[in-house]
Amino acid sequence: MLMLLPGATGPFFSLNNTDFVMLLGFLLFVAILLWFKVPAMLTSALDKRAATIRKELDDARTLREEAQQVLAEFEKRKKEVATQAAGIVSSARTEAEAAAREAHKDLEASIARRLQAATEQIASAEEAAVRQVRDRAVNVATAAAARVIADKMDPARADALVDRAIEDIRGKLH
Repeated sequence: MLMLLPGATGPFFSLNNTDFVMLLGFLLFVAILLWFKVPAMLTSALDKRAATIRKELDDARTLREEAQQVLAEFEKRKKEVATQAAGIVSSARTEAEAAAREAHKDLEASIARRLQAATEQIASAEEAAVRQVRDRAVNVATAAAARVIADKMDPARADALVDRAIEDIRGKLH
């Protein structure tokens, strides 16, 4: 049988017994909840919430997979860009070295041309100086010879030499 709790008065199945009244109120409350289908509503709400959570989890998984794909693609592009950058740097370095070698060759050729031109100018200047010295020496010698001849030669002998020179020239020309 049911035990009586302290504070309960009279027999258990009596409206004077507070425990019985509490039991009746509780059963009435549960009956009202069942009548208005509250457990079904709670179950439906919980099922909807579970479906929403499941959908959010699926969306999160999809987003995670997409993010992983994007990350993998980004990493792939990053590697490609790094490879391209290394190639560009290598190519630029090679081109710079080739350009430096070409510039060095051009500089050497330019120096050689300038050296050759300077050597030619020096040789030309030497030849001109030698020619000037010779011309001057010839002029001085001619003038000196003319003075010596003029001092030592009489006019009759000079006319004879001129006539003889004219005859020599005529003989060589004809």
